[in-house]
Amino acid sequence: MKEVIQADSFLLDRAVKYDEWLNKGLISFSSKIIPVSESLRGEKWVLPSEQAAEILRNAKSLALQKCVCRDHYKRCDNPVEVCLLLNKVGEKFVSKGKARKISFLDATDVLKTANERGLVHLTLYMPNHPVFALCSCCSCCCHDLQIVKLLNRRELMVRSGYVAVTDARICIQCGECVARCMFGARALRDGELQYDADACLGCGLCVAGCPVEATVMQPRKSDVVSQQFINE
Repeated sequence: MKEVIQADSFLLDRAVKYDEWLNKGLISFSSKIIPVSESLRGEKWVLPSEQAAEILRNAKSLALQKCVCRDHYKRCDNPVEVCLLLNKVGEKFVSKGKARKISFLDATDVLKTANERGLVHLTLYMPNHPVFALCSCCSCCCHDLQIVKLLNRRELMVRSGYVAVTDARICIQCGECVARCMFGARALRDGELQYDADACLGCGLCVAGCPVEATVMQPRKSDVVSQQFINE
């Protein structure tokens, strides 16, 4: 039987901290979804700054540390050493022995493994800091994803600039995209794929996992996407 996950003190304390920062105007949100690079391959309109690999390439230095959330909860067998720290924050953690320096190529290998395991890329924010970390997150452990889902705090997480669109003519109703979606945007009902485009945060995991390439990422034109499938 699947474990029923409920908000605990670890999660609630984090939510309180976010509210304190929001009320003081120190942050506007806690994190932003970054689409996996594989889901955007071949699309000429992709902005490099919105891809995880480009964020890392533009960093002066990189470090790798254990995921605090996954190390705390231990609810899954996903890799733990997946949190990438950028520049001064990374250097600070390395000096304290809490992280280790890695190369850009090592960092892209971390992202590749994370994508294969169906993890969502999030950039994280702190008061008075630019983007300081890029994490690969699971919905059962990540504090940000849990706050969004369990506490219904969707305003804390910024969607990526893209949304997934499925071509119904190609889709084989295999359910692979349903299994990879962490946000409840996809479901199989009576053998047919149902898709709530407004619930899609644009992570791209459904695209990377589709065996017949029926789903693609398109620029998000508005908060509500009216066309759920391509049928023509």
